[in-house]
Amino acid sequence: MRNTILLSVIATAAIGLTSCGKLRPLTADNVVVTPTPLEAVGAEVPATISTTFPQKYLKKNIVMRVTPVLKYEGGEIASAATTFQGEKVQGNATTVPYAAGGNYTLRATFPYSDALQQSDLYLRFDARKGSKHYDLPDVKVGYGVVSTAGLLAATIKSATPATATDAYQRIIRQKQEAQIKYLVNQANVRASELNTTSIRDFAKILKEISAQQQMQLRNIEVSAYASPEGRYDFNERLAEQRQNTSSAYVRDQLRDNNLQTNVDTHYTAEDWEGFQQLVAESNIQDKEVILRVLSMYKDPVEREQQIRNMSVVYEELADAVLPELRRARLIANYEVIGRSDTEIVEQYNTDASKLGIEELLYGAALQRTDELQRQWYERATQLYPTDARAYNNLAKLAMRAGDTATAESYLYKARQLDPNSPEAATNLALIALANGKLDDAEAALAKGAKANTYGEVLGNLNLAKGNYSAAASNLADAATNSAALAQILNKDYAAAAATLAGVDAPDAYTAYLSAVLAARQGDADGVVSHLQSAIQQDATLAERARRDLEFARYVTLIAELLQ
Repeated sequence: MRNTILLSVIATAAIGLTSCGKLRPLTADNVVVTPTPLEAVGAEVPATISTTFPQKYLKKNIVMRVTPVLKYEGGEIASAATTFQGEKVQGNATTVPYAAGGNYTLRATFPYSDALQQSDLYLRFDARKGSKHYDLPDVKVGYGVVSTAGLLAATIKSATPATATDAYQRIIRQKQEAQIKYLVNQANVRASELNTTSIRDFAKILKEISAQQQMQLRNIEVSAYASPEGRYDFNERLAEQRQNTSSAYVRDQLRDNNLQTNVDTHYTAEDWEGFQQLVAESNIQDKEVILRVLSMYKDPVEREQQIRNMSVVYEELADAVLPELRRARLIANYEVIGRSDTEIVEQYNTDASKLGIEELLYGAALQRTDELQRQWYERATQLYPTDARAYNNLAKLAMRAGDTATAESYLYKARQLDPNSPEAATNLALIALANGKLDDAEAALAKGAKANTYGEVLGNLNLAKGNYSAAASNLADAATNSAALAQILNKDYAAAAATLAGVDAPDAYTAYLSAVLAARQGDADGVVSHLQSAIQQDATLAERARRDLEFARYVTLIAELLQ
């Protein structure tokens, strides 16, 4: 195995430069490449090349252009070049002192592809003196690319597409409120009060509950009050009487509608909270002064006297605030009960048009196969063509089946119906990532924050960008191949082992990642067993394993396995 990381220049011929003598070759101690072997990070292969120019190496009238090049079977990729110049050259390149030499760092970046697994890093030299050009041989300085990051294109297929959820609730709790108002110092329910809108609506909902099986009355609350300007003992008796007359009305309504439920009664002798709230919400000019003054009196008798005094001064207290506090509040708590799971399926099979969109989406999620779910979602698009969610969920099924083109067409339709759909945005980002289009993925994901798989897709995006720590954090709760890949690249091997063990539908890449993990932990038996499993499921992984530098320590074992 080639393990040198130093530049070794093979001097095949001297360059005849009559004015500056020979350009001497660099020695084996002049260059260090980090890392060696190279390693893919996200979608790129970075390299740091530290070079030492010896004393009296670069002649004063020479310009030398140095280009890092990765050579692989069938081609090569060049990174950006760095130009150095001698002391007498007039230019903008980095000047290397002839007498002292110096240390310089070149940074190279290559776009990753699987072909680079078996490759060699060279430095290419282009030396010039004025218009005269001199060639030097390319010099090998590094080898190979650890390509584990490149597995993202395959492992991202196990990522979870976002599902647009339904809002179906089988049991919805609701309430109907009404109010009976009383005259000052009275507790009888006036006929006029029974004709108010709130009381009519209250009576109406009780009739509906009685008539409809899907509605169920839970209880009725009755709270009676007295305004706080009278004596406490008198107000207490008055509030209790109002409680009795209002609850009698409620019981009459229950009897008339053949309903039975608990009537929970309560009375408040002096409604100070209600008084303060109404004053605060009023247009009384001095309302803040009123509230501040009253807060000074803790004794109920004193407060009552102040209320009476203020009622004389402020007519609005007497005319608008206090009458609103002489009341009984009625609350009917009831439930609207929707179809059960079985009833939804039966209705779908009988006449799906009678199901609401929420029931259709909910029922689709109940189906155990993707084909049945597809049928339900397609029916939802026919019955409710303006709802984006069914289109997104059809895209989710297409993504799981590997049909990207169909998935994209559904997602574009969903985005057309709802430009802010977070699920459609997240799924488009996932498709873009699978295609290596990081900028498109990032742009799409900007609208996906509310999707249920946003964190997972963000983790895959960070993985593709080489942000392994962030990716591992984003994917901490995901039991997928790409989550394990992020943890391996982040060198959190315990977490990766747990994730790989918990993948719901392990495939060939689950096994291959397990082999990589075993190799990094020095587990030769694990390397062999997991690679056997991976290759049995996907024969193309045999060639990858043969070229993969993760298994460099196990060349003999790999060769025996692949025989």
